[in-house]
Amino acid sequence: MLLHPIVNENILKALKSELLSRTSLENLPDTVWMKVGAVNTWGTNALEGNTLTLSEVEGVLFDNRSPKNRPATDVTETIQHYAAFKGLMKLTAVPVTLETVLGLHQTVFHGIYEHAGRWRWWNVTIQGSKHTPPRYEKVVPVMEEWLNEYNRRSAQGEGVFPLGAWMHHRFETIHPFGDGNGRIGRLLLNLHFLKHGWPPAHILESERSRYGLMLEEASDKGGDARRLAGLLEVQMAKSLLDILDQVGTGEDELQPLKGIAGDTPYSANYLTLRAGQGELPAVNIKHRLLTSRRAIGLYREFVGR
Repeated sequence: MLLHPIVNENILKALKSELLSRTSLENLPDTVWMKVGAVNTWGTNALEGNTLTLSEVEGVLFDNRSPKNRPATDVTETIQHYAAFKGLMKLTAVPVTLETVLGLHQTVFHGIYEHAGRWRWWNVTIQGSKHTPPRYEKVVPVMEEWLNEYNRRSAQGEGVFPLGAWMHHRFETIHPFGDGNGRIGRLLLNLHFLKHGWPPAHILESERSRYGLMLEEASDKGGDARRLAGLLEVQMAKSLLDILDQVGTGEDELQPLKGIAGDTPYSANYLTLRAGQGELPAVNIKHRLLTSRRAIGLYREFVGR
């Protein structure tokens, strides 16, 4: 059993507060949004088998450079997913509707699937899951129930991460499209975060096993997605670290754990353990764990082991 990732809520809120004290999400520099969008596009597509590396994704999006020996579809869905991701901020000003969902599917998959932008009209199964989505004739009414429940719980002030985990898990169990449900579900999840004042979070290929396990576990427990919510909190902490590294102060500069440990009461091995557990926010870049002095300071303040 993979361990449940845990991040202290106060650390998460403090990192968010630090970011928003410097700039609103709408006013993040274009260069930051470009990087965030490239990582998100690379990660979500890689989960579904897209073969492009992050550097190849950036080459396609920013340098008009098509990689060699890659399927044309992989390039097309990279370009189109990035376009959908860039449009999320504009969607924060209007209510989420079923047309929103269909529009995202059309943007990502037009020219790739003949059913782009259309609900499925056949029954499906979910690969690797023992849970069966509703029959095709029930998709629209069940999606309406999903949207109404989401809006009701949002209006009641349910926590951002529990609500996001519920809405994402429920969307995936409905599986309203013939294909592309994972990518559209994760776009909707990030639209949810943006609408509630949080930056996008990424679920990368390295989290595939944990992510899949927690989606399946939520189905086993009748929709109880608390462990999935914990994973989303950990991924959000990573996203905040990455953005603060670009717009923050020297306290926010990402540094290898081995290098930064010397200025703390902790050993590199201890920091690595806590980062692996999600308690210390850290990002993995080129197989190196990095964190910031601010993150360690918040860990000492709110966890203090």
